[in-house]
Amino acid sequence: MKVLVIGGGGREHAICDAISRSPKVEGIFCAPGNAGISEIAECVPIGAMEFERLADFAAEKNIDLTVVGMDDPLVGGIVDVFEERGLRVFGPNKKAAVIEGSKAYSKELMKKYGIPTAGYETFDDYEKAVEYLKTADYPTVLKADGLALGKGVLICNDEEEAIAGAKTIMVDKKFGDSGNKMVIEEFLTGHEVSVLSFVDGRDIKIMASAQDHKRIGDGDEGPNTGGMGTFSPTPYFDKEAELFCVEKIFKPTVDALRAEGRPFKGIIFFGLMMSPKGPKVLEYNARFGDPEAQVVLPRMKNDIVEVMEACIDGRLREIDLEFEKDPCVCVVLASGGYPSSYEKGKLITGLESFEGKDDYRCYHAGTRLDDEGNVVTNGGRVLGITAKGKTLKEAKEKAYEATQWVDFEGKYMRHDIADKGIDVKIEKGDEYA
Repeated sequence: MKVLVIGGGGREHAICDAISRSPKVEGIFCAPGNAGISEIAECVPIGAMEFERLADFAAEKNIDLTVVGMDDPLVGGIVDVFEERGLRVFGPNKKAAVIEGSKAYSKELMKKYGIPTAGYETFDDYEKAVEYLKTADYPTVLKADGLALGKGVLICNDEEEAIAGAKTIMVDKKFGDSGNKMVIEEFLTGHEVSVLSFVDGRDIKIMASAQDHKRIGDGDEGPNTGGMGTFSPTPYFDKEAELFCVEKIFKPTVDALRAEGRPFKGIIFFGLMMSPKGPKVLEYNARFGDPEAQVVLPRMKNDIVEVMEACIDGRLREIDLEFEKDPCVCVVLASGGYPSSYEKGKLITGLESFEGKDDYRCYHAGTRLDDEGNVVTNGGRVLGITAKGKTLKEAKEKAYEATQWVDFEGKYMRHDIADKGIDVKIEKGDEYA
């Protein structure tokens, strides 16, 4: 069969990599793709938001399955366009993808169905938001309602900071129309955990847990980014937490969407806070996480195409998801200056060092080929250096060793990815520390 993947980042490289391991697949296309993806798929110069052109391409090439990796096209309704044309596609339709497209909607859904989450208020008027902030408890959290590349969340320590943040979101429109509405949310403490899941409209199967590092600097300092690294599994999502979440969060979310006439087929990403009062939902995403996919998919034993087709056909209950025991760590190499301004077009060297090394992967996030065929930087997050090990500590050491194999001008990384997992495992005496 032939598969088309839509997107061009590290997540889509991980998806293409997983699809390439399926014996069912004879050809992979990716639109628009990137330099790394081009090694395992034919990249197609069509933008992710060009729905009709993408559907035309899928029809012309007799694509058997299209996988949508990115949030923007899902929220924009690409699945609806493909389904109307009779094209087989993996991902939620526009009505279901609203759980990521509108934070206000997702909070209202959780409130209506009793799904544990932080207390909140929603505002579409800046002045009213400011009045509320004058009486709020601090720290507090401001969230742009719509999509904001993972950066539309501000944690504010006092009233002055919060009012400035509200202005940034609602008046200055730093995140564009995503800031037309804003959610002000209770600040939760604890460890953030990511749990990805396959959903077929009725049933849900969760994947291995992961833990992202959003802040730009070591020790979780500095502004939020799209993610500076991650590891899987996380010790903060133990069996007790999993049982609670299945009963109180995961299944109720799928049931709630179906009850609201928005049956969800695809990937639900649960962003959780393991708070002192138990797990609570921070956010929903309607697709694989980035960089969580880069550590979860390499550990997955199943044929990902079989699982995706089971979701589309409503027979996910037939699938037993299996993951390797060995932990996985991904360290993001970013452009100097990210998440603010940064330069593109920097030559990347050393990529050939990963050839033939099964425990290592170099996922391309922001790369392209220049006119001479050289791989150069083309984004803020450039590469996701990923490694597996017998223990989390070994996986971290191997990942950081591999970060030295490649180089480009301005290369930046955090140096503490997975430490919070290693520390707690050592504390518990866990054999996988």
